[in-house]
Amino acid sequence: YLQRCETFPQIEMRAVSDLAPEAAKARGDEFGVPAVTPEELLQREDVDIVLNLTIPAAHVEVGLAAVAAGKHVYSEKPFGSSVAEAQKLMAAAEAAGVRLGCAPDTFMGGSHQLARQLLDDGCIGRPVAGTATLMLAGHERWHPNPDFYYSHPGGGPVMDMSPYYISDLVNCIGPVRRVSAFGSKSRESREIETGPRAGESVPVEVLTHVAGVMEFESGAVVQIVSSFDVKGHRHTPLEIYGTDGSMTIPDPNRFDGTVELYVGGEWVPQPLAHAHGDDNYRGVGLADMADAISTGRDHRANAQFALHVQDIMESLILSAETGQTVLLSTRCERPAALPTGGALGEFA
Repeated sequence: YLQRCETFPQIEMRAVSDLAPEAAKARGDEFGVPAVTPEELLQREDVDIVLNLTIPAAHVEVGLAAVAAGKHVYSEKPFGSSVAEAQKLMAAAEAAGVRLGCAPDTFMGGSHQLARQLLDDGCIGRPVAGTATLMLAGHERWHPNPDFYYSHPGGGPVMDMSPYYISDLVNCIGPVRRVSAFGSKSRESREIETGPRAGESVPVEVLTHVAGVMEFESGAVVQIVSSFDVKGHRHTPLEIYGTDGSMTIPDPNRFDGTVELYVGGEWVPQPLAHAHGDDNYRGVGLADMADAISTGRDHRANAQFALHVQDIMESLILSAETGQTVLLSTRCERPAALPTGGALGEFA
């Protein structure tokens, strides 16, 4: 985010803060931004939006404090520890007259916007099915403090990684009607493999493999697998199957990659026609939100969109835990597509 301030003229970092002052100072010194206490940051009159990059369990608490200070808030995913907590934050923001935004914003990447355009243009006909696959061996392999990935609230592969996949699918196909899932936990603890705590075990409180099905309001049925229990696989990240053809969509945790269409008996790579497709543009959602506040339009990674994604994830876990199909309690509209051929930071 700090690196992207120069990419997006809509945002300028005025201060950084952290409960660990040395962490804030290190980033502040690196990017020439003053490091302040959380209280000082919320009191600054030159701050319009608070970018909330805390751990998932603190997202709503920090968001509520910022809203109470009259600030707009853009949060890392997930939106909250639960749908109820997220709705509490939304109610506070509405009462204060401020906006909420939430990552991921990777669905605004060039390859994913291209996929959206091709679907809207009917290039594979009507979407009827698809797959979403996120399977890896767990974050303890590389993260020196992976505890929160395996604890409540906010832990597990569904809450941690599925936001990228589900957000992209909702952007492409629309809202989800109901879900069903099964889940498992392969072991009760994980051993940290790197950093000063290497060899230490952390308890596992969450499902670490969830296989589900999402039925979209359009009628499309998409299988989704989210796992921290798989050493290797050969599945592509996202595929959508239509009445007239099929589509592969690259890693939704990235902005770049190649979209391919299967039409007429062969897979054909599609030329990129959108910006934000050749690098890591984290922060594009924040910039879009700032631009939308200035121009009076809706921003794309908005609260209703993030709440629906949260609801889908929470419902998948609930279904896996109870064995019941779960009807979604929320819905959202698809975000507006980005302009074709637009420049970096051009949103309308």
